[in-house]
Amino acid sequence: MSSTASSHARIPIIYLILGVLLAISIIPMYFYSAQVEASNGERLKTNEKLLQNTVTRSLADDLSQHERSLRLMLANLSSAIQVASGGDIGEKNIEAPELRALLENFVSSSDEIAYATLLNSEAKGISAGKISPDAFLQRELERAYAAARDGRVYNGQALVVGEGKNARTVFIVSSPVQYGPRFLGMIASVVDLQFLIRRLREVGGGLTPYVVDAQGRLVAAATPEFATGQDMKNLDIVRSFVETGNKAQLAETSEFGMKSGSERIEMLGTYSPVNSLDWAVIVQKPLRDAYRDVYDMQRTARLLAILMVLLSIGVSIFAARRITNPLKVLTQSSRALAKGDFSQRVHLWSRTEIGELAQTFNSMSEELERFVEDLKRAADENLALFMGSIQMLAGAVDEKDPYTRGHSDRVTRYSLMIAKEMNQPSSFMEILQVSAQLHDVGKIGIEDHILKKPGALTEEEFEVMKTHTTKGANILRPVTQLAEMLPGIELHHEALDGRGYPYGLKGDQIPLRARVIAVADTFDALTTNRPYQQAHTPDQALQIIKNLAGKRLDPAAVAALLAVYERGEIK
Repeated sequence: MSSTASSHARIPIIYLILGVLLAISIIPMYFYSAQVEASNGERLKTNEKLLQNTVTRSLADDLSQHERSLRLMLANLSSAIQVASGGDIGEKNIEAPELRALLENFVSSSDEIAYATLLNSEAKGISAGKISPDAFLQRELERAYAAARDGRVYNGQALVVGEGKNARTVFIVSSPVQYGPRFLGMIASVVDLQFLIRRLREVGGGLTPYVVDAQGRLVAAATPEFATGQDMKNLDIVRSFVETGNKAQLAETSEFGMKSGSERIEMLGTYSPVNSLDWAVIVQKPLRDAYRDVYDMQRTARLLAILMVLLSIGVSIFAARRITNPLKVLTQSSRALAKGDFSQRVHLWSRTEIGELAQTFNSMSEELERFVEDLKRAADENLALFMGSIQMLAGAVDEKDPYTRGHSDRVTRYSLMIAKEMNQPSSFMEILQVSAQLHDVGKIGIEDHILKKPGALTEEEFEVMKTHTTKGANILRPVTQLAEMLPGIELHHEALDGRGYPYGLKGDQIPLRARVIAVADTFDALTTNRPYQQAHTPDQALQIIKNLAGKRLDPAAVAALLAVYERGEIK
């Protein structure tokens, strides 16, 4: 009897309804929102890291350019001194008016040069400038002179000269003066780093920027919070750069802790090395600020999830006490909701509690649909932000060379047209769009005198230019979310016949995205003015491309380009 009673024992309907509603509404919503939350969170984190990488790389490139310009000015001054002195700057000639005039003109030629001195082989000489060397600066000049005697150039330690409003952060750049193998003396310039401090102060986005040397000492900062010469190795990111030493070639982003009084603050920071100076440009930001949007989104999503759970439980308990027969209608509607159809509504008319339950269920469905739409809209906005960052980075590359302004946007547009004509899926197109937009990002690492040369490149210059493919891939490789885009960036100059670069791949060894970008890149290069050629008409360019099909370019991609052009989609 007990067995029979047990087999016919009823399960309270409140538990059935509660379990069904939780299973078919809350759980799918939870996993869907968790997936969207994770995806959006990663995008926001990637954007923050990309921003830091871009800022530090830009500042590092600017410093490298300043150092190269100053070295060139010193070399020109050295040549002028040798010509003016006839290769003799001994005790009799060192104070010649011509040499003093050259030195004064050198100092006045740039606001960044605060002081300059020319010393002969007896360490006697002349100087000119806007400051007077103190004891610390004098010791730096002695170190520079010792390096010059060894035939070495010298980049000194950052120092503060002057007091109060007249205080300046400076460092020494020097080089030996030689006539053939014979040591004549040294030229040293004291460089005012005010230009660097101004650039650091222009950095926004809540970032704290500063520059350190190879020993981890502060060179310059945007705020007086840090003092020039201060040992910064107590910060993990600085210690990482110091331990890496001259091996540091690429920017590195990491999370680390920083003490502020008795509090430990978790930080997100990035450094980019300035190899010519053995310095590093660093930006950092409290982790809670860097990922604030991520945390806010997670907090909102969890709060809504909790509210939905509470609402669902309340509705389920209320409905279970009143419902008797129309559960089938509710169950069918609930199953549709569980499959992701958030527009599903219960069409049940009743003046009793059944009708009220149906209305409650429909209200929940509307809330879910609105919540999902909000999540989708947030995802679209974050995708737009991500693509905007990509376009900003590509635009920065194009702006380096007036001949290629807008090149990345056009290559992206042509690439997408070709891929669409080839019936490629949306997943292929999404990766292709970013790959094409960033295909020339490596040109950030190409020196301006090559990139902007108003004429054909020499063989040696072309070899340097060819490295932009691998440089681009190396710049983006630390960003794991861009891993699928790297082949299109690194291999878009490979050719079917194996005569391309950087690896000489052949045929199907070259990924399809790289082959598509190669056709689009070739078409844009042929139809725009370049230092080495006048722009071809589209018809002329297409004839050249047809001749390259099967040799250097993919025939299917070429055929797709021709089809798009013949329909008038390319103007």
